[in-house]
Formats: sequence, structure tokens, C-alpha cells
Amino acid sequence: MAQALPNGHDSAHGEREVIIRVRDLVVAFGERRVMNGLSLDVYRGEILGFVGASGAGKSVLTRTILGLVPKQAGTIEVFGENLDGLDPVRRKALERRWGVLFQQGALFSSLSVKQNVQVPMREYLKLSDRLMDELAILKLEMVGLKPDVADKRPSELSGGMIKRVALARALSLDPEVVFLDEPTSGLDPIGAQDFDELIATLQKTLGLTVFMVTHDLGSLYSVCDRIAALGNGQVIAAGPIETMLAAEDPWLQSYFHGKRARKLVGDQQAAGA
Repeated sequence: MAQALPNGHDSAHGEREVIIRVRDLVVAFGERRVMNGLSLDVYRGEILGFVGASGAGKSVLTRTILGLVPKQAGTIEVFGENLDGLDPVRRKALERRWGVLFQQGALFSSLSVKQNVQVPMREYLKLSDRLMDELAILKLEMVGLKPDVADKRPSELSGGMIKRVALARALSLDPEVVFLDEPTSGLDPIGAQDFDELIATLQKTLGLTVFMVTHDLGSLYSVCDRIAALGNGQVIAAGPIETMLAAEDPWLQSYFHGKRARKLVGDQQAAGA
């Protein structure tokens, strides 16, 4: 069983390439410290689930890495680049290498599905409208949507379809890393399972590294290679699901051994019988 180290690195991964390296991160809103010396590594090609109690600040780490929330201290490196030292040109080049699915999809209601998928293309690429249309259709098909949804508005879509369109937008620039913020939130169990399977398939097919903020136990069990748990502004445990199950932290005990967790494990055992 992998042992979780104090800095959030887990010893079973040895010399695997670190794509995202966070060290001693401090993020505060007023006098409230959300990140209090947090350190974490994300390895190339893995699906990492990032969990924590409600209100603990799970989404804050993603937004801080993306530059949407300022930090007070610490370092963040992505692809070996210290984000603090990047000039605008290098920063823009780096941003092309990641994609983001925000919580609830965050689609632009005034744009069509096709136009939503094309937003990153228009920001970072110089392509003809025809080529962007073709690429948008390709990305929609990649996430399991038919071409006829391209001209619909977000208001015409189901919750599951909104998530898929948001994922297509996150994949529009062929990123190496995808940040997913509560990707199955609001979906029914079948829809959540289908979305988990889609993420796993895309990760394997495209060789993605996935950083997934989630509270969904089903996702943690079914698609995550490794899990990092947030507590008191730090990573309190990091490793595969077995590490979480063996952890002595009271919150982790409650989360991974509570009624919902026991039911999930029971359902999986029944399905495999």
C-alpha cells in the first residue's frame, strides 16, 4: 500500500513525471485561510480526485492554479514552469495546454453550443470559421453528442448534455491537462456513471492528466487512480483508494466508511457477483 508523505506526494510513484507541483500554498479570503501551507503533486497520465469537506475550499486550489484566485505565499509549477515567473506570452502558451470544466458547466447562455465550444479557439487560435465549425462538431462527437446539438442554446439542453458540452469546450485545444470541478454534481446516478466512464475513456484515448475536484464517491472508486484529501488547508492524505480506507483521520473515516460508502461498496460487490 502506498504511504502518503507530508507534502502530499505518495511514495509508490517514485520518479513519475510531475505535471503540477504545488508547494507551501497559502490562500486567504480576509482573515480566513483556505489553503494553509498546502503541497501536492499531480503526475502525468493520472486521474487525481481531490476531496474535502463542504466549504473546505476544494475548488479554490483549481482556481488558484488557473490564476483566478491570488495566493499569499507558496509556489505553483505546471509543466515545470513556475507560474510566478511567466511573462504574458509564455503564460498564454502554457494556458493552451490545459482545459477546464467549471462547476455546473458555466456555459454562455447567449451563445449556441457550437459557439461555446469555440470560445477557446477564438481566444488562442487563428482559424477560419469553417474549420472552427468542423472542430466543434468533432469535439461534440468526442463527448458523445450528436452534431444536431451544435446550434442549440444551453437552455435547451439537459444537465448531462450541458456537462458534455462543457467538457467538449475543455477539450477544444487538445489539452494535456484537464481540470474538472465537480463534473458529476447535479447528475442522477446513471448520468454520473456514464460521465465517469466518458472521462476514463477520454483519459486513456487522449493520454490526459485529469485533476478532478469531486465529492462523488462513485467517481473516486471507479475512475480515480489516486486521491488527495483536503483538511485544515493542507493535504492530509494522498494515495489510491486503499490509502483513504486505511487513514485514521476522523473525517476520512466518516467519509470513506459512512453509510453511503458502505452502500456503494455493497452495490459494487453485488454487481460483480
